[in-house]
Amino acid sequence: MADFKLNFDDNVYVPAEDSYLLADNLEINEGQSVLEIGTGSGIVAMYASKLTNNITVTDINFDACELARKNFEENGIEGIEILFGNLFEPVGNRKFDVILFNTPYLPTEDGDVIDDTLNYAFDGGLNGRKVIDMFLDEVENHLNDGGIVQMIQSSLSGNEETLDRFDEMGFISEIKASEHFFFEDITLINAYKI
Repeated sequence: MADFKLNFDDNVYVPAEDSYLLADNLEINEGQSVLEIGTGSGIVAMYASKLTNNITVTDINFDACELARKNFEENGIEGIEILFGNLFEPVGNRKFDVILFNTPYLPTEDGDVIDDTLNYAFDGGLNGRKVIDMFLDEVENHLNDGGIVQMIQSSLSGNEETLDRFDEMGFISEIKASEHFFFEDITLINAYKI
């Protein structure tokens, strides 16, 4: 895999194992349109840029949008569209061939929430599904037929529930890859819209 120069920001999620689990397993063909929700540092989009030149990224954290822009520039990556906003809101009614999302999947209680934009990167609500379920409510409307969703979540936030949701929408879904850490499995779920 390519080595990229990365800048960091205290207010933006630092790429970790979950980021690279997604980056290492991208299923993108040349020319396909890609949307990455929650781009953070931009690392996954940078890997995606090796596969296609039609990429849009969004983030609810403005600092992340600025950091991604800086990282794209410093690595000579041009043409990635960067949009500020929550989930699909910045892309309107547009549809894509591939949708990527390293979700905020950690179950959090009130005492776990930090008063900082970094909180967006991990706060999944009480059951870890707050943002995952909002994403699943909308994803079908933004994916082209024959497209794929690749999302990262944790065994703590209900993998089976996510697979069931995709099943209800008529997708073919699977846990494509996973890594075990201490008390959880970080999983990559692939869902194909047929």
